[in-house]
Amino acid sequence: MKEFYKLVEIMKKLRAPNGCPWDREQTIESLKPYLLEETYETLEAMDIGGEELKGELGDLLLNIIFQAQIKEEEGEFTIDDVAKKVSEKLIRRHPHIFSNVTVSGSEEVKKNWDEIKKQEKEHKNRSSVLDGIPKVYPPLAKAYKLQNKAAKVGFDWEDESGAFEKLEEELQELQEAYEKNDRENIKEELGDIVFTLVNIARKLDIDIVDAVMQTNNKFEKRFRYVEKNCNLKESTLEEMENLWDEAKIKEKN
Repeated sequence: MKEFYKLVEIMKKLRAPNGCPWDREQTIESLKPYLLEETYETLEAMDIGGEELKGELGDLLLNIIFQAQIKEEEGEFTIDDVAKKVSEKLIRRHPHIFSNVTVSGSEEVKKNWDEIKKQEKEHKNRSSVLDGIPKVYPPLAKAYKLQNKAAKVGFDWEDESGAFEKLEEELQELQEAYEKNDRENIKEELGDIVFTLVNIARKLDIDIVDAVMQTNNKFEKRFRYVEKNCNLKESTLEEMENLWDEAKIKEKN
């Protein structure tokens, strides 16, 4: 923990009256885009590991310490208060470790976690089971959260077959909207299809965000191969598609 508190002290010095002008100008609001940027960079580094991940985790930690320092200056809380709060939550939600509760496996652990979490939220005067999802959540992640919360109170299909049937229904509605050239309805139906795809992923226990990121990476890798092996301005679509197929074959080999 020596290095951790060294970082805390560095931030205090940067924010001091005779500290760095830029750091002193920052606010919780101004740090938001940096937090988002560092989070995405950390997600990418997780696929690389090693020094890359270590560096990005450090940048993410810096943002958290930065925010805590600002709040300490405003008299709200300190970084120790942050650590204390999450420590208390971990102890509270792991009664099988820190108390005398017995569990049979990870499924029961998760069930207990959800029940304890539910009890905690009952004290927050929430009017809906859907409350508690941040408004700034990325759309796909929010769709999953909404579906998962609804599923916990029984609003869900018994298995994934219901979700697949719903997808067929939504695709048909999109086709009808397209044939009518109804732009607003097309937009609505596209949204319904994406929402249903998230539902299918949830039922199959697949992280939809991770799946889309994987597809993005795959597209980028293949297109870069096409770009490297032809003149994009002069090549025909057929020539580019042939190179695309080459890239797919190389991946399998």
